[in-house]
Amino acid sequence: MAGRILIADSTAASRIILRVKLAAARYDIVQAASTDEVMTRATLDHPDLIIVDAHLPGSSGGARALVRRLKANPAFGAIPIIVTDPVPGREARLAALTAGADDYLAKPFDELTLLALVRHLLRARVTHDELTRRQDTAQEMGLGEAVPDVARSGQVAVIAANAPASAEWQRALADRIDAEVTILDRNGVLDHWAVGEAPDAFVIGADLSHARDGLMLVSELRSRPATRHAVIVIQDAAGDPGSVAMALDIGANAVLSGGFDAEEAAVRLKPLLARKFEVDALRRAAEARLSLAVLDPLTGLYNRRYAETYMRRVIAQAEDTGLPFALMLLDLDRFKSVNDTHGHSVGDEVLVEVAKRLRENLREVDLLVRHGGEEFLVALPATDFDAASAAAERLRRVIAEAPVVATTGEIVPVTLSIGVTVCTGAADAPQTLQELIVAADRALYASKSDGRNQVSFAATAAA
Repeated sequence: MAGRILIADSTAASRIILRVKLAAARYDIVQAASTDEVMTRATLDHPDLIIVDAHLPGSSGGARALVRRLKANPAFGAIPIIVTDPVPGREARLAALTAGADDYLAKPFDELTLLALVRHLLRARVTHDELTRRQDTAQEMGLGEAVPDVARSGQVAVIAANAPASAEWQRALADRIDAEVTILDRNGVLDHWAVGEAPDAFVIGADLSHARDGLMLVSELRSRPATRHAVIVIQDAAGDPGSVAMALDIGANAVLSGGFDAEEAAVRLKPLLARKFEVDALRRAAEARLSLAVLDPLTGLYNRRYAETYMRRVIAQAEDTGLPFALMLLDLDRFKSVNDTHGHSVGDEVLVEVAKRLRENLREVDLLVRHGGEEFLVALPATDFDAASAAAERLRRVIAEAPVVATTGEIVPVTLSIGVTVCTGAADAPQTLQELIVAADRALYASKSDGRNQVSFAATAAA
């Protein structure tokens, strides 16, 4: 995951050392010796990450002022910034983080930690940029609206070494951050959360020198759908550089060394939560666009576009396994008269109710599609002639036996005509989806010709 890194340090020797370490990892390096030069290089070279010495000189102020300027500028605000400091201290660290730095490293820094931090920040940047790019493209194509600003307080769970420590962490954090702070024990943190119900962030006390104490927990949280995108902050009692680097590579967002510092934890959590909420909103927008692309907005069923992709897989599976499958076309009888007699709003209600009944009478593995207008498509994997016949008759009956009662009180009798084709799964004479649909459509036409409210079968097809 190469990227371009801007090194900003007034000392040539420091720039050279850092350049050598990063160039060995195949990063493209650009350099600056003052805050003014940083702004120029950021404009011309478009860095993916900036590393700034805390004592960088410049006419426009020091390093903290530079960080604030960069973060406030829409062109540079998403660029991760690491502040390095030859005279490190708590107050300097808090000042850098408060100014907007994504992290802070004391000089001389550990190479493993530096490279892991760079990898972590670039991964986060790539994810954010890709989701933003998709959103911008969708808006240009008229496929999505702007993602609204997300103002959420969120939920933060603390997991310390023992109950008294957890209670103290909770109290101290709750006073400093606009979030609900809860306590979890190490067993509860791996409960099976439903997606959307898990905490937004975890602050975990750990001794990273013992893998089972922290690294495995981070790995587990990252592997589970409900917590995969949560913010994870590790409070590491040991401060072993190799373990810190591994924690960042596994998925920790930040590692704090030494005793618990509620102020630093809060300063780090605020931007991490803000970024999480922004990325969550971008993901939801992407999911919504996907739904718009493959779902019928009236019935909530999959549409023809999805069916084409899905059926290619069903056909391929039948060829691989030799198992038969069935494809049905179902068409509402005389639906035009429903619209003409009762109006299109009642017609829409009929379509929604028919879709509901069909869905309730199919297996979870079956595919139900609104194929267009008043026509539906059903695909039944691993289904032979007898099973397909029973399923088709069940669907015909569940529609015909009870009329649809509209919200207006109007009673609308409805029936279905169904055409079915069954693929035997034989290896010879493979058929395309279009050929299967043509066969089912001929059978559907036979049902219509025989008086409607019928099930008809096409000749058995080979797959």
